[in-house]
Amino acid sequence: MKRRHFLTLAAAGATGSLVAPSPWTHLHAATPVQQITAGKTRLNIAGAGQPDTDLWLYNQSCPGPMLRYRKGDMLRAEVRNNLDVATAIHWHGIRNLNEMDGVANLTQAPIEPGESFAYEFPLNDSGTYWYHAHHMGWEQVARGLYGPLIIDDDQDPEVDHDLCLMIDDWRLDNDGQIDQASLGGLHDWSHGGRLGNWLTVNGKSAPKFRVKDKARIRLRLISAANARIMTFQLTDASATLIALDGAFCQPEQVTTITLAPAQRADVILDMDRGSIEITEISTGEPYPAATVVVDPALDPSTLINTPINTPKPAALPSLNNLRRIPIHMQGGAMGNLQTAMFEGAELSLRELAQKHKKLWAFNGQIGDYSTLFAEIDQNDLVSLDVYNDTAWRHGMHLHGHHFWVMSNDPTLALPSGQRDTWLMQPQERISLVFKADNPGLWLFHCHMLEHAASGMGAVLSID
Repeated sequence: MKRRHFLTLAAAGATGSLVAPSPWTHLHAATPVQQITAGKTRLNIAGAGQPDTDLWLYNQSCPGPMLRYRKGDMLRAEVRNNLDVATAIHWHGIRNLNEMDGVANLTQAPIEPGESFAYEFPLNDSGTYWYHAHHMGWEQVARGLYGPLIIDDDQDPEVDHDLCLMIDDWRLDNDGQIDQASLGGLHDWSHGGRLGNWLTVNGKSAPKFRVKDKARIRLRLISAANARIMTFQLTDASATLIALDGAFCQPEQVTTITLAPAQRADVILDMDRGSIEITEISTGEPYPAATVVVDPALDPSTLINTPINTPKPAALPSLNNLRRIPIHMQGGAMGNLQTAMFEGAELSLRELAQKHKKLWAFNGQIGDYSTLFAEIDQNDLVSLDVYNDTAWRHGMHLHGHHFWVMSNDPTLALPSGQRDTWLMQPQERISLVFKADNPGLWLFHCHMLEHAASGMGAVLSID
């Protein structure tokens, strides 16, 4: 896709599909239309005895309704916007049709107040995913616009309980309300992002989940945080990690799990004791997240200690004819960004921050939807060679594709299988390898949502 054509499409907004059709042409099972309404409501997330909090939610629930399908189904959702601001929904981790990806002002026009938008696309992957607002996401996700998306597979391991835990850290004021004064604050945007002070699991404080004795549990962990990198400790548990970001990995025993914003992990727990504590430990002060408790009223299971059978992770293809795209991440507090290009002009960091709230860049270019970062031929094998030349960690997310992670650092533990979001450490160099088999305009950006809003992103054109 040539640049001039791209600019025309990006400005087209509501005129219809903005990209060439997907190569997916096989039939998918018909499914009912899911009605999803974004609106304002009040809900108790701060615990017993605390006031209700004013939130923006899907279908007045926190999280939004669980959408559950089987691999091969067609997702159909009618999204109505009852907010007084525009919105859109991104289906995170889904190798989607580009016109259904939900990036407002790039792949679709924003859904204006009082209007609706119909999403319809095939579900070609199984696993744990989620959906969230992708228009002013730094505010809309912080107010509660997200929900889980689960896609089942015939090859899923047999379990007694399938528990989905959607975890968020909210920033609440002394009255138990969203701390609105902190929304859009330059300090957060230039540092690690907007961190919360109140943890919830499925919209509740330290919930308990009741299960069978000797139960086998599939625990699906989803981070809906704006920016906090969370680490969960599974106390006294026999835990086997089986999937990351929806994709099966090589099973391994774990006691802790670290999730950047938007990342997911699937864990098999064998319940061989009365309870299992799930504790968040990233701050150095353990904080109770949830508890899994045996309910003696339920019949005991017989699955415990049986083999865990999962499909093999997707193998890395041959790296012949690999196209490399170098990406230097720049900016933020204590960074090395002096000037950068934005809207066709080279501006100083002071000008970028004070006039435009832009603080981060790739290769000296502030991310915006009017500029192509790279043009890629369809079906090319591509390596995004990313160097984190900043003082901060970043959860890097690629839309529309899954990638393999490669590194020349022998000390770095790399996942088997594919990912859609990768947590980069300061000064880390990494290669994210993917096959560009899904045409369209795709974002690559930091999922610390404040970083994305202030420039850490790029548009890749695949044609």
